[in-house]
Amino acid sequence: MTEFEPKVVAFCCHYCAYSAADLAGSLRLEYPANVRIVKLMCTGRVDVVHLLQAFEAGADAVLVAG
Repeated sequence: MTEFEPKVVAFCCHYCAYSAADLAGSLRLEYPANVRIVKLMCTGRVDVVHLLQAFEAGADAVLVAG
């Protein structure tokens, strides 16, 4: 039996959460391959339509981090 790995779409603010993910990469820290990061200038611009489209495209979870 294969272990379930959820597909996660993360909407990340350019100045906050994305910078943290970028720093993690610079420090050679790893995060799961099933997480896809979408860089935004500001997460305040995320509309509920974007979240629903991520689910329609096959995401099991959506994260908005600012």
